[in-house]
Amino acid sequence: MTTAQQDVIDTLLGQHQQVKMLFAQVESADGEHRQELFTELVATLALHEGAEQLLVHPLAEKALPDGPQVVPARIAEEQDAKQALSALYELGVSAPEFEVQLAALRDAVAAHAEAEEELEFLRLREITDPGELARMANVVGNAQALLAQHSAAGPAPSPLAGHPDQVFDRVGDLLGQADGSEVGR
Repeated sequence: MTTAQQDVIDTLLGQHQQVKMLFAQVESADGEHRQELFTELVATLALHEGAEQLLVHPLAEKALPDGPQVVPARIAEEQDAKQALSALYELGVSAPEFEVQLAALRDAVAAHAEAEEELEFLRLREITDPGELARMANVVGNAQALLAQHSAAGPAPSPLAGHPDQVFDRVGDLLGQADGSEVGR
């Protein structure tokens, strides 16, 4: 990109790299540190998938000629990942099966990210107004700021902690607020 302003595609591509790094860190950690990293992985995926579902997938479904075929498959993959995160959460990071199930999720998320990059992100960048992509990046940045405020708000539990279903819902609500729609998923 020739401008210095980051767009939502840059943001999401960066998050793909962050997710890959977090998977590797969770796999190599143990004990409380593994739990902390898993919580961070859930939160990162919640923000990432929430942004895609609020901003990118609707645009792709409407703007890309094959959007109605591409987007539902990506959403189904995201739902599968959310269910796998929930299963891992319920299993617990110290369970013997955790590593095998985490590796399966890692592989599925990597394949999902590759499909998004190829079938949605790069194609959207070619046909979407750069100002709109920058606006979308601002929404994601504002949601991250809201998450940071809520996380630092004191004795209340962090919106990024807890069961993945709840984390995804809270992040979806914050993304809606950041977008001005205040609509959660």
